[in-house]
Amino acid sequence: MALDAALQILIESGPQAVTLKAVAGKVGRTHSNLLHHFGSADGLQKALAGHLASAVCETIGKAVQARRAGQGSAREIVDLVFDAFGVQGAGALANWMAVTGNRDALDPIFDAIHGLLDQIGPAGEDWKKVREATMTLVLQALGESMIGNTLADSLDLPHGYARDLATRQLVAILPRGEDTGGAKEALAD
Repeated sequence: MALDAALQILIESGPQAVTLKAVAGKVGRTHSNLLHHFGSADGLQKALAGHLASAVCETIGKAVQARRAGQGSAREIVDLVFDAFGVQGAGALANWMAVTGNRDALDPIFDAIHGLLDQIGPAGEDWKKVREATMTLVLQALGESMIGNTLADSLDLPHGYARDLATRQLVAILPRGEDTGGAKEALAD
């Protein structure tokens, strides 16, 4: 309940607004009650990061399995990751925690990613490539959430173009019979 309220505040007002007082007001509890439960605003943000990352990784895991079964696409996976960091607020929260020096609050995100990798396993794939694809996709989604539209404007590229690039790169690194759209050639340039 408190974490769902914190997520709503994150999405509506940004990470700086995710305070014990704001969440307490939203769920009808006292500041002291949430302070006792989370220990601090940093503790709340760390718990929120874990809550968000777990939910996102569960959804991504299902999309990866669907893609492996020929029922999903690389673009669906890319969209889930980019949406998690963009509209769902994970990018803003991760950036806020890093900038404010609360880097250990990123641990739940990394733990969820490790859990996802353990869950999906390489299924006959090169484990290193799975990790490389994961790192590339997460960094691209984080960057897009922070400066994507501004950078695209400055380069006279359409908004969301980073998703197209990420999709082509994912298909090139971990092909599933999908058209690479020239990704291998683009990556070689």
